[in-house]
Amino acid sequence: MISMRPINETDSWLNIDVDTFASRPDLLSQYDLDEEIVEYALDRNERARTEYDRERNTFIIIYNVPNPIKQDYHYETVPMTFIVQPKRLITISNEANAYLIPEFSRYLDANFGVSVFTFLFASLYTVSEQYFPLVEKINQERDQLNQVLRQKTTKQNLFALSDLATGVVYFVSATKQNVVLLEQLRTQFMSRLLDEAAREELEDSLIEAKQLVEMTQLTSTILHQLSGTYNNVLNNNLNDTMKLLTIVSILLTIPDIITSFFGMNMPLPFEQDAMGWVYILLISAVGWVIGLRILNYLMDKKQ
Repeated sequence: MISMRPINETDSWLNIDVDTFASRPDLLSQYDLDEEIVEYALDRNERARTEYDRERNTFIIIYNVPNPIKQDYHYETVPMTFIVQPKRLITISNEANAYLIPEFSRYLDANFGVSVFTFLFASLYTVSEQYFPLVEKINQERDQLNQVLRQKTTKQNLFALSDLATGVVYFVSATKQNVVLLEQLRTQFMSRLLDEAAREELEDSLIEAKQLVEMTQLTSTILHQLSGTYNNVLNNNLNDTMKLLTIVSILLTIPDIITSFFGMNMPLPFEQDAMGWVYILLISAVGWVIGLRILNYLMDKKQ
């Protein structure tokens, strides 16, 4: 699918779905595109970066955008390719980031007549805005899980907490790369080509991207702390269980020792007494109580 609309009186924006290149190989020559650029768009693991093709006088920007649909129970990011040519901006989208195209169109509806670079940086600003609702959703899910885990720490809920943490890790890494890219754009010679409006849009995009990094890092830190807390809770529960089992095993040993003693095949006290078995039970009970008090005293002393 290919869509085109004007940015101003002389420049235009062209969006090409990446799958279209398979059926339209002529698009490469028609729009003066390098085949390597298409490979960038196809690579889901491509990092955010910028390149300049002197031969074609083309800027290539690969930017990390959020995928609003969870993959394997957590959020991920996908790269989106922006190509700045003389008099034209080309975006290469796929099914995971195509939801951004209407957002870019709405900006043009309200700001027709801006420059190509202004539209580019406004689009990058829009990308950053798409992260915030997802991060807030992660925070809401975290709070809900926290309430449930306080009542009962189950394996299923811990897995859900781990999935949230995994998604945030993707966001933290992606947003940091985006910030580095924007800072490079601000310092590179390309900034000399920008008018005042484009510079302001670039600064706004950078500020928004930095705020996003801080927000995702805070969310990641809180999730990491919660995971550590519930890991300690599980360890404490395990220690309490092992302590209880140890106490029970020690207390059960006391009657066993006493009955074993009186079970020896040799002359023993109460051997001829009809109530001897009662006395043995009483001795076992007294020994059990004494052992319990000694263990309680030792545990209280350690605390």
